[in-house]
Amino acid sequence: MSAIPATQLVRNFLGAMEARDLAAARAMLAPGFAMTFPGGSRFATLEELIAWARPRYQWVRKRYDRFDEAPGADADERIVYCYGTLYGVWPDGTAFEGIRFIDRFAVRGGLLADQLVWNDLAEIQARGRT
Repeated sequence: MSAIPATQLVRNFLGAMEARDLAAARAMLAPGFAMTFPGGSRFATLEELIAWARPRYQWVRKRYDRFDEAPGADADERIVYCYGTLYGVWPDGTAFEGIRFIDRFAVRGGLLADQLVWNDLAEIQARGRT
């Protein structure tokens, strides 16, 4: 049985996170997995990420424009980028949509080794959500 393609692994992980199936998401992570979000916020566990995000919005989802996959630094690494927009609900109950994001994942040995996240969420919040 062959390993799941890197882009499909990323899609599966993002789907599990959106569904809050943390057990399924955690099963896709390599030892030492870390996530870095805008502002340099770094998390080693999914629970840390969820706690950090809780005051920022009620919920958020992603609309994907595309996924790009490229070779990594060694033969066992693949880099997957996904691009699109965020939509969801702010803490006050106001809906938002169209906020740009890019996620970069490193996949090593068939597991997610790290995730880097860029988005305009804080920029939109700083401008008063206009």
